[in-house]
Amino acid sequence: MNILLNIIWVVFGGLMIAVEYALSSIAMMLTIIGIPFGLQTMKLAALALWPFGAKIVDAGFPSGCIAGLINVIWWFVGGIPIALTHLGWGLIFCITIVGIPFGMQHFKLMRLAMFPFGNSVS
Repeated sequence: MNILLNIIWVVFGGLMIAVEYALSSIAMMLTIIGIPFGLQTMKLAALALWPFGAKIVDAGFPSGCIAGLINVIWWFVGGIPIALTHLGWGLIFCITIVGIPFGMQHFKLMRLAMFPFGNSVS
């Protein structure tokens, strides 16, 4: 079932979201300071391409509170606008019964868009 839902997701907008994440990741990686943010955006791109069946795992903060500090910086660099976009699409999809699974995937992406550091996708 996950494969069918992922195919529908890719056809109806998932590919567009993944390409958008990948392009922004490349743009962020042009500077040395932006490389960590670009790597996290690539994680978002991979999940946005094939979200059904993937789980977000809290990896903790292996580097102490640095991940928390970088998450706060990330909110202002791009986390809040991305999360609000996923919130809007999630609410729109959840209006209909057929769209609820797709709305839930947008909510999952919203969570990762807000806190990409310290989380991993499995």
